[in-house]
Amino acid sequence: MNQLNLFIDITRLKKPIGYMLLFWPCSWGLILGFNFVKLELNNIFFYYLSLFLLGSILMRSAGCIVNDIFDRKFDKKVTRTKKRPIASGKIKVNLGIFYSCCLCLTAFFVLINFNQLTIIAALGSMPLAFTYPLMKRYTYWPQLFLGITFNYGLVLGWTSITNDISIIPLIFYFGAIFWTLGYDTIYGFQDIKDDEIIGLKSTSIKFKKIPYTFIIICYSIFFISLVVVGYLMDLNNYYFFMLVLIFFHLFIFQVKKLQIKNPENCLKIFRSNNFLGLLVFSSLFLGRL
Repeated sequence: MNQLNLFIDITRLKKPIGYMLLFWPCSWGLILGFNFVKLELNNIFFYYLSLFLLGSILMRSAGCIVNDIFDRKFDKKVTRTKKRPIASGKIKVNLGIFYSCCLCLTAFFVLINFNQLTIIAALGSMPLAFTYPLMKRYTYWPQLFLGITFNYGLVLGWTSITNDISIIPLIFYFGAIFWTLGYDTIYGFQDIKDDEIIGLKSTSIKFKKIPYTFIIICYSIFFISLVVVGYLMDLNNYYFFMLVLIFFHLFIFQVKKLQIKNPENCLKIFRSNNFLGLLVFSSLFLGRL
């Protein structure tokens, strides 16, 4: 039971926000693909949605382990992370690697249920998934690499249905990258003092003098991409009504209520993006009625 609890701890299974933020872009791409080819939301849709959710859980769990292996020396110096299983020595590095390989193998068995284009595209994203933890050592833009990685599922959701690629999911993907860039900058403010002391980099540090301006720019690009996608897909008025709610959540709830010097507030605002993911999914669903 102790090893099971440690496994749950190292994979963050008790913190679903991580894999949900990975899952939502997949769901957006999936329903967008169904809207594009004008298919009803049949059993295939819910089957693929389940596969993407399972894949998100597996890959996020594997990514957490790899992140903890790379960052074990830094995690020991950060108050929020020093008790993580690998940093604290409760799980050995070799065992962590074994766990990660098992999770990736299971994720591969999930992946092969999709078409060939989706499988190839997903395998092409693997280097991104496992090099992200290293970026905070060399660049102030690790959140950008996270955005590129976490939202890649949007393209995969689209290709799983259309078996093709077009400008529409790419515009959406581009905007979603800035969504992640914004919310993970908020998340980074929790550790900004420790990160500066130990020499790690982030957009939270780079833009600490103009945090609200930077986050507004990121969220604005994301919001504009939603408007453009709705126009190109010829979605109905329900979609654009939902965009009003999304606007208020992004700019009123998140930006206006953000207190960058309050770690608990930053975590609350960050977690609210799970609800935002649901709002975007709902808007795409209503937009097809």
